[in-house]
Amino acid sequence: MKVENFVKEIAEIKEKNSLDLSSGQDLSIALMNLISLEEHFLFSYMKTNENKFLEFLEQIRELRKKLLAKLVNKDDGSEKWCISKHLLATSMRLTEVGTKYLHEGNKKEAEELFLEAFNVYSLFWAVNGAVKLEKSEVVAETKLSKVSQLLKKVLDCCRE
Repeated sequence: MKVENFVKEIAEIKEKNSLDLSSGQDLSIALMNLISLEEHFLFSYMKTNENKFLEFLEQIRELRKKLLAKLVNKDDGSEKWCISKHLLATSMRLTEVGTKYLHEGNKKEAEELFLEAFNVYSLFWAVNGAVKLEKSEVVAETKLSKVSQLLKKVLDCCRE
């Protein structure tokens, strides 16, 4: 897709308001946190051997599965479900490490991780059909992938 067509497609999407990802974006961030909670409950169980942490983990897992089903088609014959979960988990972890780097004054390293976190997050939306891509468009021409460039213009977390 040429850059002109790319920009035109974004404008059409915004004009038609056919891709309202604001609720999906909020839900995807919630899912990232639920995945992190699953990990924390597991590690808490391993540290304390208290069964309550396994019970909490199971409750959070069931909620995560229920909410992920709102964004991901589990029955399409692909591994999109697991891919999506891992993309969200990766994006969350990269963001967390980037935030720690930023806090430590390592701004350059933080920015690199934030960029990668956003690229992985954008890939989540591409895998789940929020944007249609040609094979060649997945490869980044700049630091921000084509997918991320499109989603950066489309995502609007402040839209009510």
